[in-house]
Amino acid sequence: MFFRRETVRVPSFDDRLENLKPLGIGIAKKGASRAAAMRKGCAAILVQEGDNAQIERSGVVIGQEIGELTHGGYQMFFITPSGHREPALAEQLKELHAFVEDLTEALGLTSLYNTSLGTTNQKHLYDRVKGR
Repeated sequence: MFFRRETVRVPSFDDRLENLKPLGIGIAKKGASRAAAMRKGCAAILVQEGDNAQIERSGVVIGQEIGELTHGGYQMFFITPSGHREPALAEQLKELHAFVEDLTEALGLTSLYNTSLGTTNQKHLYDRVKGR
């Protein structure tokens, strides 16, 4: 019976969240299928899709909101859902990049080459084409 295959255990959403704690990431459950993850001024909203976890939004904590990274064409900014806009500092970008990479790895998500370089964000607002 040496051909017997072991069953692959798929971790649940809660198991995936537990994998974040050794990385110093704090978790706050927001219902059965949502959670907030925070570390050193960075935060992300995690949602459950089946047994998998996905990153819905990530960014820097500004007040009580998460400011998402936005490219303004000439500078990077963090914009909150209420519309507050702050310029992104190099230290914040480095910490956010490390935070998202740790989240991606611990949750078992696919890490793509261009996102690993830190060159992408959720919103692109280029001021040179605005209003044309």
